[in-house]
Amino acid sequence: MYKLLLGIITLCLTGCLDTKEKTLEEKNQGLVYCAEANPVSFNPQVTTTGSTIDIIANQLYDRLISIDPITAEFKSELATDWKISPDGKSVTFTLRKDVKFHTTSYFTPSRDFNADDVIFTFSRLFDVYNPYHFVGDANYPYFQSVGIDQLIRQIVRVSDHQVRFELFNAESSFLANMATDFAVLLSREYALQLKEREQTNLFDQYPVGTGPYIYKEYRRDHLVRYYRNPDYWKHKVVLEQLVYDITPNGTTRIAKMLTKECDITAHPSSTQLSILAQRDDIVVQKETNLNIGYWAFNTQRPPFDDLRVRKALAHAIDIEKIMQAVYYGNGIRAKSILPPTSWAFQAQTKLPGFDPDLAKKLLADAGLPNGFDMTIWAMPVSRIYNPNARKMAELMQSDLRQIGINVSIIEYEWNTFIQRIGEHRHDSVLLGWAADTPDPDNFFSPLLSCTATFSGKNPANWCNPEFDLLLTQALDTTDLAMRKTYYQQAQTMIVQELPLLPLAHGMRFQARSADVEGVQLGPFGAISLANARKK
Repeated sequence: MYKLLLGIITLCLTGCLDTKEKTLEEKNQGLVYCAEANPVSFNPQVTTTGSTIDIIANQLYDRLISIDPITAEFKSELATDWKISPDGKSVTFTLRKDVKFHTTSYFTPSRDFNADDVIFTFSRLFDVYNPYHFVGDANYPYFQSVGIDQLIRQIVRVSDHQVRFELFNAESSFLANMATDFAVLLSREYALQLKEREQTNLFDQYPVGTGPYIYKEYRRDHLVRYYRNPDYWKHKVVLEQLVYDITPNGTTRIAKMLTKECDITAHPSSTQLSILAQRDDIVVQKETNLNIGYWAFNTQRPPFDDLRVRKALAHAIDIEKIMQAVYYGNGIRAKSILPPTSWAFQAQTKLPGFDPDLAKKLLADAGLPNGFDMTIWAMPVSRIYNPNARKMAELMQSDLRQIGINVSIIEYEWNTFIQRIGEHRHDSVLLGWAADTPDPDNFFSPLLSCTATFSGKNPANWCNPEFDLLLTQALDTTDLAMRKTYYQQAQTMIVQELPLLPLAHGMRFQARSADVEGVQLGPFGAISLANARKK
C-alpha cells in the first residue's frame, strides 16, 4: 500500500512538473515588442538611430567588451582580456574561444569566431583595401564622428585568438568607444561569400552575428522576426522567437499593449503613464538615462549663421512651459549639453532665458526687425530625450510668432527625416542624443565635432577648430582633472556660440507585461532582450 501511494505521489509530482515546464515552454514560444520605427539597417556600424540600435545591437551581436551599468567598469565579452601598452598606443585583446556565428537560411559558418573577424570588422572603417570599406558610401557615422577611423593605424593578427590595435596616438576614450553598441563583431567569412557572389549590398541588411537571436525576416512597416540562437556562447536563450511589431503611432502602441498584442512597448509618453499605472498586469520600467534633448540651428544657413539670431530664437521660447507640457515632470531642464550625472558636468549660468523683449532687440541688431520665415523640423517618433517633438514645435511656433517669426513645422517618416537632416536641408531641428558610454566625449564628438559635420551627423552643421582642439586635448590625457577642465571649457563654448540650445534630459520609460522578466534597460546603450522570458 505504501509503495502504491508513493508511486501515485511520484506520478502526480512528475505530471505537475511536466505540465509546469510545458506551460513555460508554451509561454516562451515568442515575445512581441512594439517598436516605434523601421530599422535603418541591420548593422550598427552604419547608423546611429536609437530606434534601430534598440532592435539590432544587443539582440544580434556581441562586442569585445562592455561597460557595467552600475560600476562603469569594463567587462569581458568576446574579449576575455585586454592590455594597454605603457605609451597607450596599442591595445591587445585576447579573444574568447568556441564562439559560433549564426547559421541562417543564407549562411552556414565553417569556423568559429577568431582574430580575422575582428580585423575585418574594424578595418572596414579605415582601410580602403577592405572589400567592404566603400559599401554604403563608406559612411560609419558613430566611428567617424568620434574619430576612430582616423585613430587606428593598423590591426595586427597576433594569433587566432589575439589581436593588437595599433593607434596613431593614445586616446583616453578608445576602450569606451570599443564598448559601445556600434562596435559589434561581424563575420569575415560571410562577407567574403557575399563578395564572391557579387552581393556585398546585402551584407548590412541580412545580418550574421554571434548574439542571442538569429535574423529570420523583415517586412517593412510590419515586423522584424528573430529566432533563438541555440549556440549562444553566454547562456541558454529562453525565447524561441522575438518579434518587433513596427508601430510608429504611440497611441496605437499603448492600445496593443492593453489588448495583449504586445508584451513590451517602447517609449510610452508621459500622458500614457497614468493609464498604464492602473493596470496590475503591466509594469512600467523607468531608467535615469544619460541623454540630452536640444534645438539645433543650421549654422551654415542664413540667418542662422548670425549668433545674434540664434540667441534671439533661444530667448524667445519659454522652456518652463515646454517642461510642463511635454515632459510632465518626467524630465529635468538642461543646464548644459551634459546631464548632471556626468562626471564632467558644469551648470552653465549664461544659458539664454525667456526674454521676448531681448529677443526682439537682438533681431533688430541683426537687421531683422520684422522677423523672418523659418522651419522647425520635428522628430516623428517619441524618444527618451523628447517624448513629443511635434507638441514642442507647436509651443515654440506660438512663442516665436510673438517676435515676428513665422514658423512652419516639418515632419517626415523617421528614416527619411534622419537622412535629410544629415544632408542639412533644415533651418532648425528638434533632436537629441542618448549616450552609449559614460565618457563625456560621447556627447561632444558625435554631436558637434568637425568630423561629425563631415559625416552628416552634426545637426548644427557647426565646425569650430577651437572647440575641436578642446576635445582633442581632453582625449590626449588620462588625467581626470585635466579632462574635466577641457570639457568644462567646451560646455562654456557651446553656450557662447549656441550652435544648439540644450533643452532637457528625459527619463527612459518602457512598459511590459507583468509576466515578462529579464528585460535589461541601462543608463546608457540600447535595450537587451538576451535574458527576456515569461514567468
